Amino acid sequence: MPTSDPLIFVRYMDVILVVLAAPFVILMGGPVLGYLVGGGAWIVTRILGAVIERQARGHSAKAQVGWNFGALMGRAWVLGIAILVVGLAGEREDGLMAALLALVAFTVYLATTLILPRPERNTPSS
Repeated sequence: MPTSDPLIFVRYMDVILVVLAAPFVILMGGPVLGYLVGGGAWIVTRILGAVIERQARGHSAKAQVGWNFGALMGRAWVLGIAILVVGLAGEREDGLMAALLALVAFTVYLATTLILPRPERNTPSS
């Protein structure tokens, strides 16, 4: 992501939502372990996905599709395993909280990805 992107806060609305919801989960007595594991897994995989996408931009279109697809599948596996592990290691409610958090964060991520234009499309071609 270029630092001059005026929509940077909207592009990372899912991460902002995950961070801002933490006090509400804690104050309402929700399953904190599930929230921490689900939120941590979401944020880490989101950052790694952005790094891989940035690295893939220098390659051909076919390589970009491969890298981005691999990153997407890797993120799904990491999130699924995190949800499964926290559900088995903690209470069932922890697994449910991690799954619901990932679902909400993914929905926001998907909506912003579909609505907003990609940053490289905004740059003039030379």
